[in-house]
Amino acid sequence: MTVRPTTSVVIRSYTEERWEYLTAALQSVQEQTSPALEAIVVIDHNPELLARVQTSFPDVVAVENQFERGSSGAWNSGVAATKGEVIAFLDDDALAEPDWLERLGTGYGDPDVVGVGGAIEPVWLKGKPRWFPEEFYWIVGCTYRGMPEIATPVRNLIGCNMSFRRHIFDELGAFRNDLGHKGKRPIGGDETELCIRILKRWPYKVLLHEPKAKVSHMVPSARSGWSYFCWRCYLEGQSKARLSRLVGKDVGLSS
Repeated sequence: MTVRPTTSVVIRSYTEERWEYLTAALQSVQEQTSPALEAIVVIDHNPELLARVQTSFPDVVAVENQFERGSSGAWNSGVAATKGEVIAFLDDDALAEPDWLERLGTGYGDPDVVGVGGAIEPVWLKGKPRWFPEEFYWIVGCTYRGMPEIATPVRNLIGCNMSFRRHIFDELGAFRNDLGHKGKRPIGGDETELCIRILKRWPYKVLLHEPKAKVSHMVPSARSGWSYFCWRCYLEGQSKARLSRLVGKDVGLSS
């Protein structure tokens, strides 16, 4: 019988505006068919929110971001607080399906698999705009048309729904603090750069996209308009340019 690795779940949160979403995200983690070893909530430079989480969720490990504001620093602070053999990451405005951790854990039955991510489905809070193409669902942090529909090795995982073996961080170090989201400014690339670093270090290892490991991601009306669409595309260009300078154009711009 295959023994699943113990899994710690890290959730980053930075604003009380998402309190209801954070509460729902934590509940979805607590209701997993394959229970998490622990849930870590990292509060990104918001002492009032940290105190509220500590009071409201005494069974959850709530820690401060010990580094620069943003997704990289928060994720690194979360990793430092975990004990699991696998570290999974979930956004504070996402809901995990009950078998999310079970599906992620199945991928680690293969010793060559060092990371597993899954599908991210949008929940359009004000309805999906008719013009919004599914090929551009990455704009709202979700799985987009063209991604694999069966379990497939990929170049990189997506931050809202990803996991890695602990030894990755022990041997390669952390997410880069000069990349990643800063508050409401969604310049990404931190998880992509880590995944590229992993495959450069171990070309024979696998980052697995498992579509059956599903989460739902909230999309507020502010992110479904044309102005946000254009702004997000512009920021993605900046992110790709920065990433390409770090890892090389061929890898940085690959799918």
